[in-house]
Amino acid sequence: MAAKGGAETAGGEIDTVIFDLGGVLIDWSPYHLYRKLFDSDAEIARFLEEIDLFNWLRGVDADQGFRRGVEELSARLPQHAALIEAYWHRWAETLNGSLDDSLAIVSELKAQDIPLYVISNWASETWHHATDRFEFLDWFDSVVVSGLEGVAKPDPEIFNLACRRYALAPEQCVFIDDMAINVESARHLGFHGIQFADAPALRNHLAGLGLLT
Repeated sequence: MAAKGGAETAGGEIDTVIFDLGGVLIDWSPYHLYRKLFDSDAEIARFLEEIDLFNWLRGVDADQGFRRGVEELSARLPQHAALIEAYWHRWAETLNGSLDDSLAIVSELKAQDIPLYVISNWASETWHHATDRFEFLDWFDSVVVSGLEGVAKPDPEIFNLACRRYALAPEQCVFIDDMAINVESARHLGFHGIQFADAPALRNHLAGLGLLT
C-alpha cells in the first residue's frame, strides 16, 4: 500500500522503507565488548585497526565462516589471538539492546501500512542472537540477512536479490543504513538512500518524503 502523500519519483511514489539493523535499529558495536577488555577507546581503536576488523567482517557477513575466520585471523596475528577469539566466544556482548527512538519510527510507519523490509549484514552463525532477542523483527514484511544469502552490502547483488524476491522497485524505496558505502551502493541502483545519524534526523527526512506526518 502506498503511503499517503509520498514523494513522487520518476518511477512512481516512494512507498516502501528498508532498514539496516546494526547502528540503526540495534545498538551493535564491538566497543561494547572490548570496553570490558581494554582501558580506553583509543586502545580499542588501535586494536580494531590493526586486525582490520571491519574489512574482515565483510567476508564473515557474506557467510565465509565466522568461527573459521576467527581461527585464521588469530593464527595470522597470534599476539592478539585471545582478544580476537573473544569476538567469537563473547559476540553477544557486542549487542546493547534496541535503539528505541528508531523503533518508534518503524512503529509509526507500520501503523500507516507502509511496506517495511530489512537488509542487514549479519553472519549466519550469530543471527540467532537477533531472532532470540528482538521481537520487533516480526514487524517487517521480510528480512534479508547477508549471512543467509552469501552476499553482503555494499555488493549490489544483495539489493537486487531483495528487489527480485519481493518485487520491489528501487525508485519507490527508501533505504536507511549507518554506513555511507552501503547507502551509496543503494543510490547507484536507484534507491532513495539515507545515511542514518540519529532518529530525529531520520524522522525529519521521512517526513520530507511524505512518509511520516
